[in-house]
Amino acid sequence: MKWWKTPQVAVLWTILRIWLGIQWINAGWHKVTDGFDASGFMQFAIQNSTGDHPAVQGWYAAFLENFALPNAELFSTLVAYGELLVGLGLILGAATIPALLAGAFMNLNFMLAGTTSTNPILYTAAIILLFTGSGAYFWGVDRFAIPYIKNRLGKGGQEINKQTA
Repeated sequence: MKWWKTPQVAVLWTILRIWLGIQWINAGWHKVTDGFDASGFMQFAIQNSTGDHPAVQGWYAAFLENFALPNAELFSTLVAYGELLVGLGLILGAATIPALLAGAFMNLNFMLAGTTSTNPILYTAAIILLFTGSGAYFWGVDRFAIPYIKNRLGKGGQEINKQTA
């Protein structure tokens, strides 16, 4: 076992994972309960794509203007519930790797839209946890759920192969 996947070091990853999850829960909860409209954020990003030193790249502004903004209601819902679900997954250590990937992807998009804030810190934490692999969820639901699912899928696959033979 690699040193960063040991139970002792996994305590550190668990603390980081739960902290990251709390950040996402806090961000998503307010958006879900208070309502969230991402169109203002998108328009601001589009405005910041011009000038001598644009904060937003032209190609990303074009994506926002031509695809995201016309579908602002869908994107608002995806962001609000996505943040909430990422936070829940990280706190529980359930679907940890997909939650980390989704969170990092959202952070990347927020940074591409010209928002710094805490996004670089959250993005970096997600990348670090992704590199720890199973160490990120050693103390979480996935530690038990992943082997169970693999076992069930393995048995299911064997039964299907027996039936078709």
